[in-house]
Formats: sequence, structure tokens, C-alpha cells
Amino acid sequence: MSPGRADEQKRQGQRARRHLRQDPVMARLIAKYPDFNPRAWLSELPKMDAFGVLIFQVISQQLSVKATRVIFDRLRALFRGKVPTPRQILAIRPARLRRVGFSARKVATLRALAKKFVREGLNLAKLKKLPDEEILALLTSVSGIGPWTVQGFLIIALGRGDVVLPGDLALRRAVKEAYALDQLPSPAEVLARAERWRPYRSLATAYLFRSVFD
Repeated sequence: MSPGRADEQKRQGQRARRHLRQDPVMARLIAKYPDFNPRAWLSELPKMDAFGVLIFQVISQQLSVKATRVIFDRLRALFRGKVPTPRQILAIRPARLRRVGFSARKVATLRALAKKFVREGLNLAKLKKLPDEEILALLTSVSGIGPWTVQGFLIIALGRGDVVLPGDLALRRAVKEAYALDQLPSPAEVLARAERWRPYRSLATAYLFRSVFD
């Protein structure tokens, strides 16, 4: 990354945190984690293209981060340490993916997703040109890909700055704890509370995840 690009990212981060500090709860979290880098955890993963991030997201559905990484590493071992391409997923027998740790449903989802990538020539460059709403509609047309999976993809693969995962149970628990709520907020309540974080909902979400995994 060039020095100019790094400086601009630093300025953007400063602007985002200034905005979020208008919310007293976010101000407290920002103060509690002064050196927090929301993308630092990605350095523990191999470099992934758009399809690779979606594989990671599909694996992580209903699983812990630890279990997700175990299955992801097994999958990479199956492909000589590489994250498989869409064509490689279509070429391998489904039974071999099952032995790695995929459920039958997730195997079907991965294969359907791989077919879409191949048929429509999808890649990171093409997806970067699309707004969030179009990407959401495009990817959720695949059976087994829901909003949560795509929202994570938008943050991880595309670095989109105004994304929130209202249905994520860990995030809902984090909101309940941080805002001292009497009960677990519904996804709609999370979205309503997140309105004040715009246009930096991704960063606010990252701080809340950090707090719950503290």
C-alpha cells in the first residue's frame, strides 16, 4: 500500500470514529479499544478472492469461528493448500467435500454458487463495481445464501463501510450488553439502533463484535 493510500485510510478511520463517538456507547467502546483494527483478524487467513470469501462465509453459517477455520483449513489441504476456484469445486466429488466437514446442504450451496460464478463470469473486479443492494440480490438468488452471508462478504471482501448484520446472534448479544437492554434486541431493533451509526455501520459493528469476544 502506498504512503498516500495509507494516510487516506487513516484519515477515513479518524472521521468514522469521530462520527461514532456521538453515540455515548460507541464512544465508550472506542475508548476501551484504542488500538483496535477491525481487519486485523483477516491476516490470520490466507489471501482470498471473492469466491474464497464466500466459501468461508458459507462454512461459517451456524458455526463458531474456530470450527469454521478448521473446516476451511481441511478444504485448503484438499487442494494442496490453495483456496479452490469455482471450477475446482464443481470438478470434485461432493462426497469428498462432505468428508472435509461440509453438510449436504452446504455442499449443494457451494456447488450452486460455483455454477453462478462460472456462468456469469463473476469475480472480485466485477462485484466491486456493484452497489450493496445489487450484490445482495445477485448472491441471495443462490439457494443457501442469505443476507447474513452476503453482509459478511461485503465487509470482508469488498471493505464496504456501511454494512450491519442485524440477524447475527453474537451482534444482537453485543448490542444487548453494550446498551444495557433488558432483552435481546430483534434484528429490526438492531437496524433501528444502527441508523445513528451511518455511514460507518461496518466499523460500529466491528467494535460491538470486539466487545462480545473480549
